[in-house]
Amino acid sequence: MDKKVEIFNLAWPLFIENLLRFSLGNVNIFMLSLYSDQTVGAVGVANDIMKMVLLVYSVIGVGTSVIVSQYLGSGRKQAAGKVATVAIVSNLLLGLLLSLVVLIFAPNLLRMMNLPKELMDYGVPYLTIVGAASFTQSLMATMSGIFRSHGYTKFSMYMVTMMNILNITGNYLIIFRPMGLPAYGVTGIAWSLAISEAITVVVMLVVLLRRIHLALRWRDFLPFPAGIFKGIVKIGLPSAGEYLSYNGSQLVTTYIITLLGALALTTKVYTQNIMYFVWMIGLSIGQGTMILVGHKVGARKTDDAYDCVMLNLRLSILIDLGLAIIVALFGWRILHIFTGNHEILATGVKLLFITILLEPGRALNLVIGNALRGAGDIKYPVVMQVISMWLVGVPLCYLLGVHWKMGLPGIWLAFAADEWTRGLILYFRWKTNIWREKSLIGHQCLEMEGQMSNS
Repeated sequence: MDKKVEIFNLAWPLFIENLLRFSLGNVNIFMLSLYSDQTVGAVGVANDIMKMVLLVYSVIGVGTSVIVSQYLGSGRKQAAGKVATVAIVSNLLLGLLLSLVVLIFAPNLLRMMNLPKELMDYGVPYLTIVGAASFTQSLMATMSGIFRSHGYTKFSMYMVTMMNILNITGNYLIIFRPMGLPAYGVTGIAWSLAISEAITVVVMLVVLLRRIHLALRWRDFLPFPAGIFKGIVKIGLPSAGEYLSYNGSQLVTTYIITLLGALALTTKVYTQNIMYFVWMIGLSIGQGTMILVGHKVGARKTDDAYDCVMLNLRLSILIDLGLAIIVALFGWRILHIFTGNHEILATGVKLLFITILLEPGRALNLVIGNALRGAGDIKYPVVMQVISMWLVGVPLCYLLGVHWKMGLPGIWLAFAADEWTRGLILYFRWKTNIWREKSLIGHQCLEMEGQMSNS
C-alpha cells in the first residue's frame, strides 16, 4: 500500500474522532448554558476533576495500544490478545475503584476545587453520577487502543459519533422537555452522559469479541500477570506524566496571562480554540504514525518505519502550515464570529500569524513524539519535553509577555520557542536511531515474554 494512503486511512478517522471528543464537552457546556448559567460553572469544575480520572485510565489505554501494535506487527496475535485481555480487566478493576472513590468523596473533591457553596447543589449530583459511571470510560480507553492497534480507527470514530448523538439527544429531552417530560435538570444531564457512554461501551465490547475475536479468559488473568501489566504501565505512565506536565504548564501560563488582564485571557481562549482544529490534524497524523511504527518495529522493519515517519512528518508540516496560513489570512472574519471587540480582533489576528511560526514545531512534537512512543523509546523524550516546558516555555512566557511587556504576542512567541525546542530535541533523537533498539518485544520485556510462554 502507498505510504501516503496508509497514513491517510488511519489519520482521517482519528481526526474526526478527536474533533467529536472535543465537541462533546463544548456541546454539553453550550446546552447547559440554555438551562442555567450556574450549572455551567458547576459542571465545568466537575469536568476538571473527571479529566484527572480519565488521565489515569489513559495510562493503560496508551500502553496497550503500543504493545499490541508491536505484537501484531511481529505476527503474534495470541500474545497481542493476552495483552489486550490483561489491559481490559486491569483498567476495569481500576475504573471500579476510582468510580467508588468519586461516588463517596464527590462533595469533598468539589470543595477542594473551591467550588462556591451556591453551586454545590449542581456540582455534587453531576459529579456523583458521572464519576460513579466513569468505569465505562476506563473500558472505552482500553478498547479504543485495541481497535486502533488493529487498524480499526474508523470504528472508534463511529463509536464516538454514536456517543455524541445519544448524549445530545438525551440533553435535548432533558432541557427542552418535549411532550411534557419531567424536569430533571443537571441530574438528567449527568445521566444522559453516563447512559450514552454505557451504551457505547457495550457496543464496543460486542464488536471487539466478534470482529477481532478477542477471547476474554479469566485464566489469562489468574494468577495476576504482573510482567504484562508492568509492561503496559511502563509505556503508558510516562505518556500520562507528559500530559499532566503539559496541562500544569498551561495552567501556569494561563495565570501569567491573567496578569495582562481579562481581555487578554478572552483573546487567548478564542485564538486557541480556533487553532485547535489545525492542531488536531497534526495530532491525528501523529497517532496514526504511532500505530504504523508499532507494527513496523514489531515486524523488524525499522528502515521502513524510519521512512514512514519522515514522510508523515513532511505531510504534517505542510498540511498544518498551509491551514495555519489560511486561518491567519481569514483570521479577522473567523474571530468576528465570536466577538465584535476590536482590541480582541486586532490582537487575535496577530496571534494567528505568529501561529504560522508555531505550527511546524508542534508538528515535529506530535509526529516524532508519537513515533518514538510507538517504537518503545519512552523515557528520554518525556524527560526532555518536560524540561523544555518548564525551563523554556513557562519562563519565556513571563519574560516576553510580562517582564518585557510584549503582551500576548510575546507569550505566543514563547509557545513557538517551546514547541520548536521540544520538536528539535525529538527530531534529533529520532535521527540517532537509538529507538531501533527499544522494541518492547525484545530484550526489555523478558518478564512479559515469560508470562506469555507460560499461558
